[in-house]
Amino acid sequence: MIEDILLQALVHRTSLRSALARRFIKQFSLFSYEKRLSIDAVDRPYYGYCIFQAARLASLLKYPRISAIEFGCGGGNGLLNAEMHIKEIMKIFPVEIELYGFDSGSGLPPPVDYRDMPHYFRPGLYGMDQGSLQQRLERAKLVIGDVRDTCATFLQKYQPAPIGCVFHDLDYYSSTRDALTLFDNEPRYFLPRVFMYFDDIIGNDTWLCNEFSGERLAIEEFNQTHDLKKMSANPFVVKKHSYSWWPDQIFIYHDFEHPQYNNFIADKEQAVHENNIKQKN
Repeated sequence: MIEDILLQALVHRTSLRSALARRFIKQFSLFSYEKRLSIDAVDRPYYGYCIFQAARLASLLKYPRISAIEFGCGGGNGLLNAEMHIKEIMKIFPVEIELYGFDSGSGLPPPVDYRDMPHYFRPGLYGMDQGSLQQRLERAKLVIGDVRDTCATFLQKYQPAPIGCVFHDLDYYSSTRDALTLFDNEPRYFLPRVFMYFDDIIGNDTWLCNEFSGERLAIEEFNQTHDLKKMSANPFVVKKHSYSWWPDQIFIYHDFEHPQYNNFIADKEQAVHENNIKQKN
């Protein structure tokens, strides 16, 4: 109760006070991890959100293990951050979480055409020191090579737990398109709904992201070519974290034919709803 009162007092103020409060809570790791995550008082809250929700869904569906994937690791800061979130989230849910990082190992390849937005990206950016990074990682496994090739062999080679969340940071349209071919595999390799973060769909005044190139185009083409597998924005998280920029980059992959897609998991929410109705009556 005291934590809740303090959180209300610290966070629900003016936007400036809210930002300062979150920074203070984050710096000194005040309150529980789950509470810090709920107010963005952690590094890369979008990674934490996706991993947390994937583990929550897995728990509700009785999956003992899931996998998280990062496409485009560069220097490795994202993988290291994901490891931190996984360590905390595994304390909350009885779900073991595997982590895989896909990267060419040599930075961005040459762009294919205008759809890769070469006016903003040049070959060689975001290189990786694979040996140094591997020594720093505790959980993540690196999957090195052209993403078109590694996606074709990944499931058979690594036999990962069902995939529950994916972070896309490949920058290019062509690379993102190739990464999305992973979802063309059998439902047993995935949760029925997969939480996704796309790093490169907003951009800036120089980049000028649009739906005709980059990651946005790759998502659009995937949806056009799949009748019962779709990737869509998550409107609830935009409202839930209205003070943050990242919710607009959260998508959910829906496999409507997945054997467990229709399994009922909303006991808690429906109980609250029924209780509210009873109180009103």
